[in-house]
Amino acid sequence: MADVFKALADPTRRAILDELADHDGQTLFELCNRLIMKHQLHSSRQAISQHLELLENAGLVQSRRDGRYKFHHLNTAPLEHLTDRWLKPGTQEEQ
Repeated sequence: MADVFKALADPTRRAILDELADHDGQTLFELCNRLIMKHQLHSSRQAISQHLELLENAGLVQSRRDGRYKFHHLNTAPLEHLTDRWLKPGTQEEQ
């Protein structure tokens, strides 16, 4: 669980997750372009690749190879585990 919190602590990694939530199954090239266009993040492809590796190690991103391309997909399972831990049915106040 510490890996998930570490992954979410960085604003660049959160932006990567936002982009994958918006458009799942992107290549590194696509992610880099979207981060520049939408978030004005001018990180190198190598830096984004390292962020993706950390996100994969935390279980938040899964990747698959198809020929020479590697596609990245958002995996929300670790996040669901976090919310289930503290947000149990019937414990939230009704509005």
